[in-house]
Amino acid sequence: MKLFQREQRSLFGEILDWMLTPLLLLWPISLVLTWLVAQSIAGKPFDRTLEYNVNALAQLVTANQQHVQFNLPLPARELLRADDTDTVYYQVLGAQGDYLGGERDFPLPPEEEPVSPGGVHMRDDVFHGIDIRVAYMWVALDAAGEHTALVQVAETLDKRSVLAAEIIKGVMLPQFVTLPLAVLLVWLALVQAIKPLHRLEERIRARRPDDLSPLDTQAVPLEVAPLVSSVNDLLLRLKDSIGTQKRFLADAAHQLKTPLAGLRMQADLAQREGTSTEELKQSLRQIGRASMRATHTVNQLLALARAEAGTTAMSRQPCDLARLTTEVVRDCVPRAMDKHIDLGYEGAQPGVPGVTIEGNPTLLKELVRNLLDNAINYTPSSADKPGVITARVLADPFGKVVVLQVEDSGPGIAPAERELVFQPFYRALDNEVDGSGLGLPIAQEIAHQHHASLRVEDTRPGQTPPGARFTVRFDLTPPN
Repeated sequence: MKLFQREQRSLFGEILDWMLTPLLLLWPISLVLTWLVAQSIAGKPFDRTLEYNVNALAQLVTANQQHVQFNLPLPARELLRADDTDTVYYQVLGAQGDYLGGERDFPLPPEEEPVSPGGVHMRDDVFHGIDIRVAYMWVALDAAGEHTALVQVAETLDKRSVLAAEIIKGVMLPQFVTLPLAVLLVWLALVQAIKPLHRLEERIRARRPDDLSPLDTQAVPLEVAPLVSSVNDLLLRLKDSIGTQKRFLADAAHQLKTPLAGLRMQADLAQREGTSTEELKQSLRQIGRASMRATHTVNQLLALARAEAGTTAMSRQPCDLARLTTEVVRDCVPRAMDKHIDLGYEGAQPGVPGVTIEGNPTLLKELVRNLLDNAINYTPSSADKPGVITARVLADPFGKVVVLQVEDSGPGIAPAERELVFQPFYRALDNEVDGSGLGLPIAQEIAHQHHASLRVEDTRPGQTPPGARFTVRFDLTPPN
């Protein structure tokens, strides 16, 4: 149970709740326990007085020739009655229960209690509607102890209650002072303990917006160090992400600058005086090619952004990789035919077991399309010597692996550049192919989001040209 409720959770308030709630709940329990203990402590000295009085009266009981006598001197009677606070009662009964002295209608001990001469017994009872404390004993009238007399002395409980109340006051009154003091000390201790968090907050607020350096984990409490370490890890990843975005934007601006400059130059040429119709058509053709290149670059940039955002937004469903691949191959056939390229598909057929993976069909088709576009762009081909590009899907249901391959008969990729070609805007050396340098980075990003690996190797090692084979390996085992 929390005594302090807030609309917004506060660490300071949470700790204060859990420290003060038990303290305030235990205080009334302590009060009750103290009262019970005080009652027991207050009764002990008065019980000893009653025992003394019982023993004193028992010595006045005598047996003479089977005749029991009880002689209470007047000073002793007056002393027994002398109490300004409580009323004292006594009773003496003979062996047959005959009255010898004291109160005639005084309550007797429980009938089930065995008679044991010589010992003083205590009990609580009621006399004339008043609670009393009774001390009683049986006095042996003969050596065998067969005949006994009963002696009882009792008193009311006023002195006991007064003494118990005084004990309670002596114990509890200081707590009314110490309890608020304890609450204040707990409050001050929490304020002092939480100051390192405030200093950490001040250091973070004082930072410049571009300051992503790690926070000092040595300047915070040990319990907060894991949180600070997590924040440092987040800052590091954020720094890398911002750096990547800056490089990406710079490269994108550089890539768009060339076609836009070409557009402006061709427009200026077309507007010159004396431009012939043929020159105007040539400028328009150049403008068309430059605009297509700019459009392709923008589309690739959007595809890369969509692929990178797919980590959190991607919806997955069962996808037949063979069917998706054949559909993309079918879409790319006209472009391949324009370049005299022999484009085909081989391997597992759609619908066979083992080719279905969990993924996003749009991104998977984008993956295959980028690999095929890259192969079409970089594969030399002519009507006399056509290039060859093959898309292939291989299934291993026992190993729970599906492999997508796109291989070509082009110049291949040098081993030193095989890691670089997956960086945005990187273009392989010694080629003048018109491209944006984004196809392979997009393909790799989509593969990573599907827990797949993408690698490149020679199609025909040792031959000229060696060709290039891109292999995407999908693991059908669910990730941990």
